[in-house]
Amino acid sequence: MTTIVPTSEDNPVISVVRVTSELAWADAGLEVAEPQVARLCIEAQEFIMMGRWVDLASLMLTSAELITSKVSEKDFECIFTVICSLATRAGSPDEALEIAKLISTKIIQQPSDKTALRLKILFNLYNLLEDPYNRFFVYTKALNLAANGKMIESIIPSLKMIDSFLQEWNIEKEDQRDLFLTISNILKDNKSMSKESFIFLSKYLTTFSMEEAFLMNEEKEEAVRAIIEFVKSPDMFQCDLPGMPAISQLEKDEKYALVYQLLEIFLNSRLDRYLDFHARNSALLKSYGLVHEECITKMRLMSLIDLSCNESGEIPYAKVTEALQIRDDEVEYWVVKAIMSKVLDCKMDQMNQVVIVSRRTERVFGLSQWQGLRSKLVNWRANIATAISTIQSSKVADEGVQAVQEGVMTR
Repeated sequence: MTTIVPTSEDNPVISVVRVTSELAWADAGLEVAEPQVARLCIEAQEFIMMGRWVDLASLMLTSAELITSKVSEKDFECIFTVICSLATRAGSPDEALEIAKLISTKIIQQPSDKTALRLKILFNLYNLLEDPYNRFFVYTKALNLAANGKMIESIIPSLKMIDSFLQEWNIEKEDQRDLFLTISNILKDNKSMSKESFIFLSKYLTTFSMEEAFLMNEEKEEAVRAIIEFVKSPDMFQCDLPGMPAISQLEKDEKYALVYQLLEIFLNSRLDRYLDFHARNSALLKSYGLVHEECITKMRLMSLIDLSCNESGEIPYAKVTEALQIRDDEVEYWVVKAIMSKVLDCKMDQMNQVVIVSRRTERVFGLSQWQGLRSKLVNWRANIATAISTIQSSKVADEGVQAVQEGVMTR
């Protein structure tokens, strides 16, 4: 492994050009290498004098690429730190973007080699860039590098900040769409990140307006994937997919209408309707990798949610056995399972054979649910105001009584 020895040159760019070109031409022999190194250094100096930063970056990257296996990780990072700094000298955002594209292309070409270091270099480049779109571009390259280099965990923390990034980048709808779909695809093969993959897929689908949704072609496959992922997930019991034009347009689609019908069943119906659907479309469910027994389990929990929607908040055991198609002695098992799955907060009155529900998960959380929540918050605020007013009145009365008592004692 070659170690780079600092030179006496003041300009770090020329130093890097000299050292990298010497290493790149080392195997050609001294007679061949010396004039080549001199030529490259002269070209680099000319580019600096003329402010041709894109050409300088291209020249430096050519040598840097050839010596990747010959230098330590520390030296590799130092070389690219100097090259990345050229982006700060660019005379315009477009020129800085061209430099960023050149660097990113070289960095991601070998995703399995020094992946963590390559990601570090890309994020260092990201921080050097001032233009929001240029930062967005480099971030997408880092995403792809992490995925291809099998280091997805390294970019997970940044995914939690996507909303703030989007505000900073201020990118067009098409770019947002591509970003959301890229993240979803990166995460979907990681079982522990399936819910996050679904969230980004949903974000992708929300970018389609009604007009755009009816013009969807290949994108329909992503809408179908969202439905199947929701149905298949053992721990997702709520979504707002039907409110998205990209999803709702499937209802009348010749090819995918049955998939939309399946979603409607899981969000609005009970087990019996699912069983009827399965009897008629078992081959379709298998083609999408859905397991009948797992669907039954989820639909039983969904049916319990539906049963809890009555105003009394009480569900007789008999209705549970009927809706879930289970034996009497299985009721408590399924109620406990609903509690563990966090779809219900409830307690069981074994004496009266009823389930008393205090909270339930809304299977669909759309406009009406938001309006209901707003109404509850308004009532809560009014109740708090009344309580504060009562406390203040009581305090005034107490102070008045105390004042009278003190006056009597003084006399």
